[in-house]
Amino acid sequence: ESLIGRKRVFELSTITLQEFLQYKTGYKYHNTIKEYCRLHKEEAGYLLNEYMNFGGYPRVVLENTIKEKTNILNEIYTSYIEKDISYLMKVEKIQAFKHYIRLLASQVGKCINGAELSSTLGIAIQTVKNYLAYAEKTFVIIMVSPFYRNVRKELTKMPVVYFNDIGLLNFINGTLGTVDMFSGGFVFQNLIFLLLKDRYKNTGASIHYWRTKDKAEVDFVINKGLEIVPVEVKYSALKNLSVSRSLRNFINTYSPKEAYIVNLTLACETVINNTKVYCIPWFELL
Repeated sequence: ESLIGRKRVFELSTITLQEFLQYKTGYKYHNTIKEYCRLHKEEAGYLLNEYMNFGGYPRVVLENTIKEKTNILNEIYTSYIEKDISYLMKVEKIQAFKHYIRLLASQVGKCINGAELSSTLGIAIQTVKNYLAYAEKTFVIIMVSPFYRNVRKELTKMPVVYFNDIGLLNFINGTLGTVDMFSGGFVFQNLIFLLLKDRYKNTGASIHYWRTKDKAEVDFVINKGLEIVPVEVKYSALKNLSVSRSLRNFINTYSPKEAYIVNLTLACETVINNTKVYCIPWFELL
């Protein structure tokens, strides 16, 4: 008997950054976690770094040592491969799939070229497409499609991939516990994607990226239907507001009402043409 109209489907994510901060601060700032981050930027920065290294799986958050966190993520990943991929999805070439996931992890925030992956892995292009679908269906990755209105000048097909949990991403990359200011750019970008996804959940808005064939690129474009909002990510403590050529290109092309530059600490704004450009710290997205 069909349950259409009589059921609800819930997607349970790992612990979000906001939930992580609440837990780490003893739930003292239940409705004011942004204010905590504004007043205690250094402490909030340490907690951000911890989350960017180990992610939000509950058992991982609760453990105190890198060794135990690593062991738990290893259990999670092994179980995922053996149960979800091998048993449920009936994937036979497990080593090829694991190699594929490692390649995806190493290319977070970058355009995924199926033909290149097919050549690198020595598997058929259709198998590459199947693996990508399996990884998304099992909630390990999320594919972000390009935003375009000019098919001659803008990319229209290649997706960008982000991971649902940053700890698992780092585990697969072999960088668990070592992400820092020098290596964390794409990890921070992945985190901002997760914050945006949570912020615009159930609003009807969709998240894309934008890239032209001349290599101008904006990390995220929030499509609200009648309104689009470009978002650029900078993993640095900016001292002053500098708008990149790519973001200016997008503003000149689409004339959005607002644009955002997300960074570690700086809060300010400016106007380019008729677009208000806001530079905001990461915690303003909580």
